Amino acid sequence: MRIEEMNVMRGPNRWSTEEKQLIVMKVRVTGFTAETREKFRRFVEQHFAPLAHLQPSPPDECGLCAQVALGLQNAAGMPVGFFLTGPATSSDSRSIVFSYQLEQAGEYAGEAAVTIADQIRDGLVPATEEHVSKLSSLKRKYGIGPTSTYLLEEVKRRDIPFRQFDQGSLITLGHGNRQKKIRTAVTDATSALGLEIAGDKEETKKLLSEANIPVPRGILVSSEEELLRRIGEVQFPLVIKPLDGNHGRGVTTDINSIEKAKFGFSIASRISRTVIVEEYVKGEDYRFLVINFQLVAAALRMPAFVTGDGVSTIRELIDRENENPQRGSTSEHVLATIKVDEVTNKILSEKNLTLAHVLKEGEQLRLKDTANISAGGTAIDVTDKVHPENRFMVERVAKMFNLDICGIDIMASAIDVPITREIGAIIEVNAGPGLRMHSNPQEGSKRDVAKPIIEMLFPHPASSAIPIVAVTGTNGKTTTTRLLAHMAKTAGHTPGFCTSDGIYIDGHQTYEGDCTGFVSAQQVLFDPTIDFAVLECARGGILRSGLGFSKCDAAIVTNLSEDHLGMKGINSIEDMMLVKKVVPLSVRNSGYAVLNADDPNVFRMTEGLKCNVALFSIDPENEHIKTHLRNNGLCVVLENSNITIMHGHKTVIENVTGIPLTFGGKAEFMIRNVLAAVAAATALGLNADVLRESLRTFIPSPDQTPGRMNIFEGENVKVIVDYAHNVDGFRELRKFFSRIDGYKTGVIAAPGDRRDSDIESMGMLAATTYDRIIIRNDKDLRGRSAKEINDLLMKGIRQVNADLPVDVVPEESDALDEALRLTEKNGWILFCADKVAGTISLVTDRLNSENMIGQH
Repeated sequence: MRIEEMNVMRGPNRWSTEEKQLIVMKVRVTGFTAETREKFRRFVEQHFAPLAHLQPSPPDECGLCAQVALGLQNAAGMPVGFFLTGPATSSDSRSIVFSYQLEQAGEYAGEAAVTIADQIRDGLVPATEEHVSKLSSLKRKYGIGPTSTYLLEEVKRRDIPFRQFDQGSLITLGHGNRQKKIRTAVTDATSALGLEIAGDKEETKKLLSEANIPVPRGILVSSEEELLRRIGEVQFPLVIKPLDGNHGRGVTTDINSIEKAKFGFSIASRISRTVIVEEYVKGEDYRFLVINFQLVAAALRMPAFVTGDGVSTIRELIDRENENPQRGSTSEHVLATIKVDEVTNKILSEKNLTLAHVLKEGEQLRLKDTANISAGGTAIDVTDKVHPENRFMVERVAKMFNLDICGIDIMASAIDVPITREIGAIIEVNAGPGLRMHSNPQEGSKRDVAKPIIEMLFPHPASSAIPIVAVTGTNGKTTTTRLLAHMAKTAGHTPGFCTSDGIYIDGHQTYEGDCTGFVSAQQVLFDPTIDFAVLECARGGILRSGLGFSKCDAAIVTNLSEDHLGMKGINSIEDMMLVKKVVPLSVRNSGYAVLNADDPNVFRMTEGLKCNVALFSIDPENEHIKTHLRNNGLCVVLENSNITIMHGHKTVIENVTGIPLTFGGKAEFMIRNVLAAVAAATALGLNADVLRESLRTFIPSPDQTPGRMNIFEGENVKVIVDYAHNVDGFRELRKFFSRIDGYKTGVIAAPGDRRDSDIESMGMLAATTYDRIIIRNDKDLRGRSAKEINDLLMKGIRQVNADLPVDVVPEESDALDEALRLTEKNGWILFCADKVAGTISLVTDRLNSENMIGQH
């Protein structure tokens, strides 16, 4: 097998709108026989079939390869279970599709699966365990911690959009200006000052003490000499800990000797230059979790320990306990591995024990000084035992520190009575506390502590969302996207949108370039200033990474034609329809798919949709429109030259002659864009007055529609700059120019990544549109030579008109100069733009030098 291409799907895609995280590998298969295929099947059955959630093994090597990729990830602690394979192509290439949890691990699993397949084919023994080990390493390196993993489960359950920053623990929840940021159990609303105070244990104690809350007495020391000099100020037993440590690191408890005090200082001073020496509060170790200033859980924490059986050594008991499937170092493990460290060895030494000692049956040995879960401790839920006075105390502490998520550590002999100095004391206040001791205690009730955190951030189900409109199709996507953003702006929104021109936030271009894929959509959706998003979704972006969102509120499909066929495995209009249909399939059930009723391939997309459907058409007598209206559907049509909304009753928005974008009704393709935008805007609740104002004020120009029918008027000529780059674009220009009088010169070019027949068709259409043609070359020839493209265009032109004047002028500036020289007075020049901004600048410069009158 050879991997020819690998794509990482991060959102809804042509393979699945539900399974968003998929690896898609295009592979070429060679050398497999019935015998080697059977060997591969037996290998998969032996190594991965016991994973019950995996689907039955398919008979071919591609399906087996996908199952290996899944099995490797499962073995490394990343449960996945979706796969499928694509049909063979004429070139013997196949698509292998399988799910992943972690992008880097998914890519490696695919590569490893292909390696294993080839090794089995060649009679070699695959190093399966090495691959699993590598995947485990990738998980440790790129995976997120248990708290973030646990919170994201609730986020996904509530269908809240989220984005991880650089695959790390910083996570943005919600879109646009609704978003919140969270890192583990710290939110962007958590008080920065509270974090700082809680991180200073001495300042914490003073603040609590002044509020008459019991805390242990203690001192601060910065050297062993100072410790020995001042240790008499605090009575044994003692606790020594770093001033700004966390997770129980560097803490030594129950100190009853100078020797152990010196040991405790050496441990703590490695973490913090200043060390706390305080009285040891006897009792049990409790953690109280306060969320949104309300107590939601309390746990009794037990230090890591082992229990003797009269036979096994302490080392064997520890190893046996670490075999507990709940223990480990990943986010799936609710308990940490017990490590034998300096603290463990000190405890053993004080008891005159070694790891080789055999404990009596039933004898318990504590292995750590602290009960932190991260150090191997265990937890017992005691929430229902908390006395109301203690509940009041910890909620009051959270408010003192202004910590919306707060973990409060208390040593106490009991918690079912009010805690006084005789009963116990608060040891620490923690920002960003761990959650797994409450969600997965070893004894007692499990507490759903993720729910109150997410509810605190988003009190209402829809409070994380902003309106999202997705626009796809062959032509008209960019103009429709821009028009919808203008409508949203007119309605008082702060829109963000992305197109093939770039990313725009509230009218400001923040990035220039083709921005019609996953990354660009994410950048718009997670911009904190916007409250309305319009996203152009092109074929290439969908194929590369899927959509940049899970659900949208409206999706427009403008049209569908035979463009970009023969590329990326898309060989027919049926293939293209399946790719583009991903967009309407991603509309939430309450939203609308806005479809072109005049385009049979687009109308076919109504099949299987679970959302509402709105149709648009330039023909009010269209049978699909009539049927849809009978079913009380939403339609927007061109009736008597008026843009008309039909949904129970008629609402006339505007006559096309009053809409600048339609060029007085002459540009039929622009009328279709208007109909689509009005339908989507209506579905989203924008009122008729807003739509009228929007259509009257959206002026086709380099500012609002760059490269889309931009007209520049010179003293003796009018130049239209347009991004016509496919057969349908050339066809629509022919319709427009058929309604225009005057001599017409076409400066044309064709993208090299179209089929021969497409380029020839562009030439044929141009020959029936213009009185003179100048062929120029794009800067990016997209895989062909300039001569090859020009010859195909010329072939198409000559099939239609052998005598039509045609010149080949490769350079853009030279081609414009030639067109201006040859075009008759008061004539028209159509200039097909490649790099729109540069072409517009060139045209304005040339016409300025010839007394340009204006531009539209």
